[in-house]
Amino acid sequence: MLNRKKLLAAVAVAAIAFATPAMAKTFKWAFQGSLSTLDPHGLNETFLLGTLGNVYEGLVDYDADLQLIPALAESWEIVEPTKWVFKLRKGVKFHDGQDFTADDVIFSWKRSGTEGSDQKVRYALIADIKKIDDHTIEVTTPAPNPLMAQDLVFLKIMDKEWSEEHGSVEATNVKGGDEGNYANMHTNGTGPFMITENTQDVRTVFKRYDGYWKDIKSNVTEAIMTPIAQDATRVAALLSGELDLVFPVPVQDWKRLEEAEGVEPLTGPEARTIFLGMDQFRDELLYSDIKGKNPFKDKRVRAAFAHAIDLETIKKRVMRGASTPTGLMVAPQINGFNEALNEPYKYDPEMSKKLLAEAGYADGFTVTMDCPNDRYVNDERICQAVASMLAKVGVKVEVFAQTKSKYFGKVLQQNGYDTSFYLLGWTPGSIDSHNVLSNIMSCQNVDAKVGLFNLGNYCNAKVDELTKQVEKETDQAKRQAYIDEAFKIHKDEYGHLPLHQQPLSWGIREGVDLAQRGDNVLDFRNVVLP
Repeated sequence: MLNRKKLLAAVAVAAIAFATPAMAKTFKWAFQGSLSTLDPHGLNETFLLGTLGNVYEGLVDYDADLQLIPALAESWEIVEPTKWVFKLRKGVKFHDGQDFTADDVIFSWKRSGTEGSDQKVRYALIADIKKIDDHTIEVTTPAPNPLMAQDLVFLKIMDKEWSEEHGSVEATNVKGGDEGNYANMHTNGTGPFMITENTQDVRTVFKRYDGYWKDIKSNVTEAIMTPIAQDATRVAALLSGELDLVFPVPVQDWKRLEEAEGVEPLTGPEARTIFLGMDQFRDELLYSDIKGKNPFKDKRVRAAFAHAIDLETIKKRVMRGASTPTGLMVAPQINGFNEALNEPYKYDPEMSKKLLAEAGYADGFTVTMDCPNDRYVNDERICQAVASMLAKVGVKVEVFAQTKSKYFGKVLQQNGYDTSFYLLGWTPGSIDSHNVLSNIMSCQNVDAKVGLFNLGNYCNAKVDELTKQVEKETDQAKRQAYIDEAFKIHKDEYGHLPLHQQPLSWGIREGVDLAQRGDNVLDFRNVVLP
């Protein structure tokens, strides 16, 4: 079985700056779903932003080991507690030939705060950007934030002139109704690849951009992504030699790939936590047979759900032993993780029944659970397993599973958090706990742009206060203490129900060299074909 270290080892291929036509290499790969938009500000989803990261770039980036590296910014420094100066890279051009300048950074930041954008939380990290010259900007933050640069990895820079020319100065709205936005269907970035074709649910074609500003290892001249929803079909395409890479691979197929000629499973731990959330702010749930009140406002009901879910059974039967049950909302790879707080909720269905009875629901109730069916490893099957477990304590869960574009378009802020109970996965883009505290565990505040992915609006003023302390604290011991306190409060209140960290689960053709990043992002820069 391949592992990450093996893949990151030096290969016997010299670094290739730009492949000639005679050396043309086509990289064929498949994922379980399509790109839901080509707009880099349209949806804050790791798969989308990671894939578009081959086309659009941020001021900073991650290398294969998730270490922060310069990208469109050559360097940066904190000149005052709330002021940063970024030196922008000169000589960079967008795919249409326009020069990259400070104006594009300022425009992109402002665009990320527009109504349809799903990047508002990153927009809110910055109070203002001042142009010093074409390649120098001064960034002011609302408060001291020593980790701001990490959060800018997935804030991609668009060309101001191109966007204005095509009437695309606002982000494509994830809830729908804005499909005609030019940036939803076309791209113009500074990255090493251009998208030349994108047919929803059919294929996306990436072509090497010869004007890219730096040399890269890859010898790929074309990359073709095919969305294949069915696990068996995806794996069969790899085994037949049609594809070079597929993901995710069902964990039950790892052994099959190990034993097959010419292919191998590529696995490792992912920095993503899969969890459940509940509507805790409406006076009446949107999707339940309980009228006039909201059961999830009662801590006892949330606790009953937590203790009714058998994480070990999900690990064994659904994830085939490959998941890591968790008691925290962050994975071990994330800065701020504390193993001492990571004990999962105890599986105790009798306790669940008792708690439901105490809360006035001895006969249970009905609730609908929103779930994607092509985003996370075995996502729909996890939801079905949870529903089965809750049925044993008297709660009838109706699973509503949809393709990820429809799922996100339904449940996110742009559509008014249209959900009562849901499954979500989260990898903090900054690889730091503050990202989860701010996005998932803070009270929803549209004006302050925090808690925007806290779909059920778990809300605790003390957690909000601690989150602000975590953001600005530079003493690591104090900062960790704030993180631990916030996580403990959240856990004691059953704010969300963490399930597990899912595995990285790819299948690869032998001879293909690439880097499997811990955030499950495929970076074409690191792909070398035989």
